[in-house]
Formats: sequence, C-alpha cells, structure tokens
Amino acid sequence: MKRKVGALEKIDADLVSLQSKIRRDPTSYKDDFIAQYQQHESQKDVFLKAPASATDSSITSFRDLIDFISHVADCYPSLTSQFPQDLIWILNQHHERLETELREKIVGSLVLLRRKDIIDSSKLLNTIFPILISTSSKSLRTLLFQKCLSDLRTSNAKTTNHRLNRMFQTTLYNLITSDSSSSKGIWAVKITRELWKRQIWTDSKAVEIMKEASLAENEKLAVSGVRFFLGGDKEREEQEEESSDEKDVDMGKIKHQVCINKKTRKKAKMVDTAVAMIKKKERKKKQPHPLNFSAFHLLHDPQGFAELLFSKHLQNNKSRLNLEQKLLVLQLISRLVGLHKLTIISLYSYFIKYLTPRQPSVTSFLASLAQATHSLVPPDVLEPLVQKIANEFISEAAAAEVASSGLNAIREICMRQPLAMNDTLLQDLVMYRKSKDKGVMMAAKGLLSLYREVGANMLKKRDRGKDAAIGMRNGQHAAQRFGEEVASGIEGLELLEQWKEEERQKKRLAQGLSAEIDEDEALAVIEEDNDDGWTVDEDSDDSGSWINVDSDDDNGLEKPAKKKPRQSYAEKQHLGTEQSDEEFLKDNNNGDAENDKRDSYEPEKQSGKSDEDETIDEIKEPHKDTIATAADQISSLATTHILTPADLAKLQELRLAAGLNTMLPNNQRKRAATHKSTLNRHIDDPLTAAEIEGLAILSKKTTKQDKLARAKEGKAADGNEAKHQSTTAKRKEEKVAQGKSTTNKEKARKKNFVMMLGKAKGKQKRSLVDQGKVLKAHVERGKRGGRRGNKGK
Repeated sequence: MKRKVGALEKIDADLVSLQSKIRRDPTSYKDDFIAQYQQHESQKDVFLKAPASATDSSITSFRDLIDFISHVADCYPSLTSQFPQDLIWILNQHHERLETELREKIVGSLVLLRRKDIIDSSKLLNTIFPILISTSSKSLRTLLFQKCLSDLRTSNAKTTNHRLNRMFQTTLYNLITSDSSSSKGIWAVKITRELWKRQIWTDSKAVEIMKEASLAENEKLAVSGVRFFLGGDKEREEQEEESSDEKDVDMGKIKHQVCINKKTRKKAKMVDTAVAMIKKKERKKKQPHPLNFSAFHLLHDPQGFAELLFSKHLQNNKSRLNLEQKLLVLQLISRLVGLHKLTIISLYSYFIKYLTPRQPSVTSFLASLAQATHSLVPPDVLEPLVQKIANEFISEAAAAEVASSGLNAIREICMRQPLAMNDTLLQDLVMYRKSKDKGVMMAAKGLLSLYREVGANMLKKRDRGKDAAIGMRNGQHAAQRFGEEVASGIEGLELLEQWKEEERQKKRLAQGLSAEIDEDEALAVIEEDNDDGWTVDEDSDDSGSWINVDSDDDNGLEKPAKKKPRQSYAEKQHLGTEQSDEEFLKDNNNGDAENDKRDSYEPEKQSGKSDEDETIDEIKEPHKDTIATAADQISSLATTHILTPADLAKLQELRLAAGLNTMLPNNQRKRAATHKSTLNRHIDDPLTAAEIEGLAILSKKTTKQDKLARAKEGKAADGNEAKHQSTTAKRKEEKVAQGKSTTNKEKARKKNFVMMLGKAKGKQKRSLVDQGKVLKAHVERGKRGGRRGNKGK
C-alpha cells in the first residue's frame, strides 16, 4: 500500500500531469496550485537576491514553475493577477544577466498570457520593444523581433486593429525622429517593411515612418528607407504571388481513388481536406481585391520630400554616402519627379558630371535621368543634357555598346519630353540607322519611329514614312507645345457601345420584335439600367422633409428643358441626318453662334484619338466624314454604366478587331505591339539600366569562351549531354507536359508496320484514275469538314 501511495504522490508532483488535471477540474486542484504558486514566489525571491550566482537546478525548477503557472493562469485569475507584472519586471531589470533558456521562457510565457487575453497586445509590445532596441544579445533580438511581428499579425488577422496599429506606429515614428543619427531606428524600418510586405500596414502612416528613415543622418538607416521605396511594392507583389501559388487539388482523381480503393479513415480525411481547400480557394476568388496603393502615392508632400532628399544626401558635401548609395537616392528622387511631375531644376545640372562612358554604373545614371523627365520639364534644361549624351556616347569612334546605350537613353528622354531634341541633332542621330552594327541600327530606328509619332515635322521628308506624311497632310500630326496636356477618355468605348446596341437588336429580333426601340421602351430600358436595387417604401412618412419654394416661373427663371431618353450610339448615328441644326448642336453641347449652319459645322478633332480610329479613317475613305463625326461624339457609356471585366475584355477585342494591325504580317504586328507597349508603359514601372543597354548585347562580339559557356549551359543537371531536339519534338514535349493529347496523325505514326502493310500495298497498286478519284474525294472531304462533316461547328 505504501508503494502505491508513493507512486500517486510522484504523479501529483509532476507539473505536466497536474497541469492537465487542473485544466479538467480547476476547483478540485486549487490547493495544489496554491502550493506550487507559493513555491514559485519563494524561488523568485531567492533568485532575485543573487541572479548571477543561481545554480542550474534552481534555474530549471524556477523555469518549470513559470511555464506551469502561465499555462493555467486563466483558471485562477484572482490568484495570478500579479504574475504578469512579476515577469515583466524580471525581464526589464535582468534581461542582460538572465540565463538564455530562462529568458526565452519568460518571453514565451508573456506571449502565452497575451494569447489567453490576460494581458493585451499594447502591454506586450511596450514591454519587449524597448528591450529589442537596447539589448546586445543577438539571439534575444531575433526572438523579440519575431514575437513583435507575430503578435501584430495575430492582432490584425480577422479585422484591422487600428488602435494598436496607431499606437505602435507612433512609437516607431518617435524612435526615428528623436535621434536620426542613431542606428536604433533600423528596427523600426525592419518591422514596418515586413508588415508592409505582408499587407498588414498599408496606410500613409507607415509610409511616413519610412520617409523619416530616408531623411535620417545615419547612412544605414537612410539607405534602408530608400530601398523600401524602390523595392517595397515589388516585395509585396512577390509575397502575394507566393501565397496564391498553392498546389491545385484534383478532386476527380481523389474521388476515383476512394471509389476503387479500400475505404479507410485516412482516405476519408484526405477527401475532407481536399474539399476544404477547394472551398477556401473559392472564397478567396469571391473576395474583393484589396486596393494596395504604392508607397509613392501615399506620400503627403512629394515635392518637399524630393527636395529634402536632394539637398541632404546629394548636394550636401558632408554627406557620408558612397557612390552606390547616392545612386539609390538619385533613383528614388527621379522616380518621385517622374511620377508626380515635380519641378527640381537643379537636379538636371547634377547629372552633367556623371554622363561619360567612363563613369561606373553610367547606364543607371542615364536611366535615372530619363525617369526624372516629364512633359512639364523645360526643354531648355534638357537640351544640354541630350547634347552631352550625344557628344560623349554617340560617334563613329565610340564602341557599339556605348553608342547603342546613348541612343536608347536619348530615346527614353525624348519619349517623355519630345521638345528636348532639336532638328539638327535629330538628323545626325537618325543617320545611324544605316550603321553596320545591329545594336546601333536598332536603337537609331527606335528613335526614328518615336519621332514619326510625336514630331514628324522635325524629320526630313524622306524619313517621315507614309503614315506620318499622310497625318501631316491631314493635320493630324500637329506640333506639340510645351505644357500641353492631352485630355482623352477610354479608347474605343464607342465600339463597345455600338456592339451592345447590335446585341440588343439581335435579341429583339430573336424575340420577334422590331429592331428599333420606341420612346416608351427606351425609358423602360433606362430605368432598368439605372436600377441599383433600392426600393422606396410607399407608406413612409416624408412630412417635414420637403420645403415649399417659389416656382421658376414666379422668379422669372426659365424652366429647364425636359430630359430626353438616352440614345445609343447607333440611334444617334441614324438620327443624325434627320435632326435639325439646332438639335444637333444641343445634343453635342455646342452653343457657339458660328456653328449655326450644318454645312459649316466641323467637329473638333479629339487629341486622344487612337491609332485604330485613324486606321478606320484610312481604310474607309468614302465614309471618312461619317466615321470622324461618330468618333468625335463622347460616349455616355462610361458615365452611365459600370464596366465589368467582361466588358473590358470585349472592349480590348473590339479595339484589336478595328485596328489596322490585324491586316499586317505577323512580324510587323508584333513590332507594332511592342512599340505601342513601350509608349504606354505604366508610369509606376521603373526604368532600369538593362532597358537602357537594350540591344547592346547584339553589338558584343561572341568569343570562343562565351560559345563554350553557352554550350555547357545546355547540359543536363546530372552532367550528361542534353540531346538535340527539333522544333517539332520540343513542341511535342511541351504538349505532353501540359497534359494535352496528340493528333490522330501522330498516333498513326506509332502503329506497327505490319498493321499498315496492307494499306501501303494498296496504295502502290492504284492506277492513275483511282489516284485521281482518291485525291478528288480528299479535297471534297476537306471542304465538307472532314469525315464527320463538322465544318463551322
């Protein structure tokens, strides 16, 4: 009997067993918990008297008691009310002298108490963050940094905790601004950048923290802030792509395996997991996409920020940044200037001394100069820079790579400000299109094609090309003036409106109705389109909400005209020849007295007219006036309807169908698409040094070592020579990798020769008459759509 009692006492002494018993029945084991808590208090007093001289056994016992109490503290809240404060005090006072495992246990216990809602997040963060920025222990800094991030992520998991975010953001902001020369602010930068990447902090307050870091005197802190603006958005996009790239679950394959194999719990659990994953993906697809603005767009004062960066880090002779770090600051300033169209005149004179081929990273300086150029920069400021690039980089004696980079840089600058080029220099640069070097030739042709679009009047007549010459003759290629902004709507929107009208007429004809819509039906359609799902209670009392006012007749005012039902694009075009001159002018919102006569009315040319509309004008020459009038009418579709993704996809399809590019050969079509995408590059996208270098690789002579290195790259990972494959074989492998099947013709090639022997002998014995019949039947079968006759299906 004594042996059994001793065993039971030993089990009760085990803290893990006692912890599980307390979780099941806290009331019955309250006395046991009080005994353990008193033991913890006594060991704590002994430990605090001499933390450095504590033995290993006492530290282990003290650590186990802390772990035990933190796990069951929520069962006895009144008894353990002072326990979190004791842990906080020990950590704050003795974190440098505590044993490593004991220190980690105290931090982990505080995080556990936070998860049990015994302490809140603000108290936990205010405890561990000051230790994070002051301790010299690398392991402790790593632990506290991870705990800070995990707690902020947990607090913002379900909903955004604005109160906690504002409190902690204010702490980080004050840390940087209080002492900008100290390196302690680097932890504020690390936390902000990590939370920005995980899309937990996406507001302007986080951007202000990084803005202050960029302006700090400490070079490490300033470079970290600059790198955030240059690469923070890209990191966020990569993080989002990684989270979305999950393995696709083949539900049909899993169900098939369950049906044919033995039913077990493991198989059932696998099916449940697959179903849950598919439902989770469906919920993600239905969720609205968050509006994640770039950090550049959340700045309160971009002009002041750019000026401070330029004066503090670039113009200041006492700046401790090296050339590579100054280049990063210059890239940030140029991005700000180009994106927000800022004006910093002294910035462009700063580039002069770096525009030489001997300058290290000169292509990065050229890219920064191009990024800092926009339509509001005075051409007099940019013209000396363009001339300097032409003199230093582009000459007969210059290397091909240097000349190609110089031409590409000038093209990027003139793409943003065409007025920076003069006629004489343009003629000299265009002549390089006859160069024997391919890289220089392509760069010069790129500059020529650019000015055919934006400044054909600066080119000689023989260099303008057919389209530019016709455009100048018709007055479409007018000379651009400085500061002129082109206002344009959605390109090709009238095509979408016309397509919608045609589809509506087809539906009416299918229902047996007339294609034309009368006035009552038009009103019904408008009410249906404008209906947003809101209903008004007819019995609602609106007394007191309206005020009687004098009518317009009493005040001598003229009543406004009754609104007409909105007409579609096709109806306007159909009724345009029947309505009077005054109605035509009213519908087009043009009240000028000089346009009273229809014959003298000339619609203004829209400056934002697309290339596709110009193409239609050239193709349909007999209907040129009608098409020009229709293109000039402003479509009301964008102001009365919300364009869905399906509408935008159809709009893109209609734009491609209406363009002249569809009739061009494949290589010319690709070239035109590439040129248009270059012109319409998004303003948020940075210009890199690789884009300035462009086709310089074509100018580089390939040596024997380069050829050997390229041949070695073709080897497999195991070192064996990669087998040579034809284009057909490569395409076949791609189809097999994508899970696509092969054609019947490819399958027939795999048949055994004995199976095909009879057919081959029959072909050899055919006469000329039989051979003619077979060929004729083959042609007829092709016209019919094959053996099944499925042509057009």
